[in-house]
Amino acid sequence: MKVTLLPDLATFVAIVEHGSFSAAARIVGATPSALSRCVSRLEHEMGGKLLHRTTRKLALTETGKSVYEHALDMLEAAKQALDSGSSLQTVAQGRLTLSVPKAVGRFVIHPLIPEFLNRHPQIDVCLRLEDRYMDLIDDGVDLALRITNTPSPGLYGKALMPVTHIIGATPEYLRRAGIPQHPQDLRAHSCISLGETPADSRWKFALHGKTETVQTRGRYAANHTGVRLDAVKRHLGIGSLPLFTAREALACGEIVQVLPEWEFISSYSGDLWLLWTRNKHMPARMRAMINYLNEKMPVIQ
Repeated sequence: MKVTLLPDLATFVAIVEHGSFSAAARIVGATPSALSRCVSRLEHEMGGKLLHRTTRKLALTETGKSVYEHALDMLEAAKQALDSGSSLQTVAQGRLTLSVPKAVGRFVIHPLIPEFLNRHPQIDVCLRLEDRYMDLIDDGVDLALRITNTPSPGLYGKALMPVTHIIGATPEYLRRAGIPQHPQDLRAHSCISLGETPADSRWKFALHGKTETVQTRGRYAANHTGVRLDAVKRHLGIGSLPLFTAREALACGEIVQVLPEWEFISSYSGDLWLLWTRNKHMPARMRAMINYLNEKMPVIQ
């Protein structure tokens, strides 16, 4: 294949990933007609169609699927070639993209970024707060943080800290509604849960090998940790919260932990893992962030 067609392959990948010529054109900064000419050049070189084009969508032909997969490999190889040069630099530099769950990003990672930027003036950081799964390669992510007990075996990684949950309320709410002495006492309280599934309002606790499950009720539920914390602060009830979210409010006495002797068991618990793809040549900017988070996490716990 002609070397001059390599940019066309990169453009072809963008068209497939964004689903249309117009969407890809906005990303690469070209016109849809220019992108169409790129595909035509490739099809002429391949001797066959790469795309089925309709007014509504694009679909890959069998040849197109094969070319797309090899083009992805080409782009990854190009990225590694660039990263190999970066890994030899003594000064960490360039753009670093982190994918982080929303609550972890807001309460754990974001507060650490200013110091990191001060330490590494030649690194730019893009923090992508996403609760959905993101593919590190396809989504252009350098490092990902995930709460899990089973990190992907296809990735390198390091457990940074445990993620545990508590239930808490304000002193004012507890003065008004009473202090629960046992998990079953929560039936008489307004409880603020995640609210995504019916199971989110069934709270489970453990103490000395014994477990208790209680069906809680409340007039308010929110699937955002920061919103639940704010609702608790506004005396709306007893809320389920990750400890990393509640720590500051607990420390200043704004809220107090309810049933502190009981372990609150959440399906969203686990270890916070820092993950990255297998890469022989790790860029210096990635190593800088890995080392920084490894340094800071023991302080946060």
